[in-house]
Amino acid sequence: MVSGKQESNAGVSNILVVDDEAVIREGMRRILESEGFRVETSASGRAAVEKIQEREFDVVITDLKMPGMDGIEVLKAIKILQPDVPVIIITGYATVDTAVEAMKNGAFDYIAKPFTSEQITEKVQKSIAERAMLLESASLKKEIGKYHGFENFIGESLGMQKVYRRIMQVAPTDSTVLITGESGTGKELVARAIHKNSPRRDHPFVAVDCTSLAENLLESELFGHVKGSFTGAIQSKTGLFKVADGGTLFLDEISNISLATQAKLLRVLQERVITPIGDTRPVPIDIRLLAATNRNLGVIVAEGSFRDDLFFRLNVIPVPLPPLRERREDIKLLTAHFLRKFSEEIGKDVRGLAPDAIVFLMEYNFPGNVRELENIVERAVVLCEGSIINIADLELKTEGNGVYTEQGFVPQSLEELKETKRQIRERAIEHIEKAFVINALKRSNWNITQAAEETGMLRPNFHALLKKLGISVRDEQKNQ
Repeated sequence: MVSGKQESNAGVSNILVVDDEAVIREGMRRILESEGFRVETSASGRAAVEKIQEREFDVVITDLKMPGMDGIEVLKAIKILQPDVPVIIITGYATVDTAVEAMKNGAFDYIAKPFTSEQITEKVQKSIAERAMLLESASLKKEIGKYHGFENFIGESLGMQKVYRRIMQVAPTDSTVLITGESGTGKELVARAIHKNSPRRDHPFVAVDCTSLAENLLESELFGHVKGSFTGAIQSKTGLFKVADGGTLFLDEISNISLATQAKLLRVLQERVITPIGDTRPVPIDIRLLAATNRNLGVIVAEGSFRDDLFFRLNVIPVPLPPLRERREDIKLLTAHFLRKFSEEIGKDVRGLAPDAIVFLMEYNFPGNVRELENIVERAVVLCEGSIINIADLELKTEGNGVYTEQGFVPQSLEELKETKRQIRERAIEHIEKAFVINALKRSNWNITQAAEETGMLRPNFHALLKKLGISVRDEQKNQ
């Protein structure tokens, strides 16, 4: 481990440049310092390792071929001393073999001499950004590991990381929380996670679906009533506000309550007392209120069907949940989780999905979000006749009337036919573009500038094509 660490100035990244050629060292120093980085240099691998033992760096750039301790040995030492620091390998011996060896040993990126100032600056900035993201993600996972309320969440996307972070921020408090999101995104899961990680965890968590009861019944459920207070009140009833005393009350789909009930709820939040129906004596309560809705309360307030003063009381801490279509990177994780779950529950040996079924799920919009995906996988496991789920087992319709059959997608109207043909053309073009770009990169030993020149494209246009296709040069190199 590193001892005697030296903290970097706030907002300034420390770069260590290692090269036995003074011209290269000083050239890179000038380039990087002009971009606002703080740069130190070492003329040998051993000197570099000594510096890494003494202080922290945000990025290390090292030459591959050096006398004594070469770049691969420096890389291996860094991965022991400061494993989260990205290392960029520079060499004049640009071969795929050396690139692969460097990547296998944990190098962040690989650049061949001669290089431009733009190339080195771009790689350093990218490595710093990715390191920051990884450190934040690792810190978040470590924090989440301290709690016990996250085991029901599946998802590693940035959208879900924001949700986890917000849960951890609000859980220790008594602040009112408004959870928003489309149906099926997991609003009650968030509410339960907040409760389970709060000081009220040992007291009741009471969930109320505000859409399932008529107005008079909802008020009776929430506030309670005394015997004889209305027709059918044959005995007194304790309201859910009192049942949740000391704990958490979760009001799901709160946008559906009437204006009259909204007024009573506002009084409860202001005065922390309830008055059962038919009674005149206020009853003190000690609860934390969490609310959820799949509608935009701001719009409903503007329409006049929701009180603005209640909205402001509820919206102290907003927790928005992303729909599944906006966190598609979580679809495979969720699918695998549900597949294991239902295979065990149903007692079938279903091992996975056919490639076309996976592609379809990755492109499907999931109007019902995670709940819909769960239902889809359960149905597919039940209907699947072998060990692999095929696309026909999903039994899903598209947004139009077309359906997926064993023969593939069959459009049911002229508009669907046109749209299907357009999508097929786009995919075919994208496939050709990707092959074109990757082949060009291979021929130029993964040098973007050389690949652009060889294909007759301007470098910015070539880089834009890489971004459009979602191609990472580093990832493609690893896969070769």
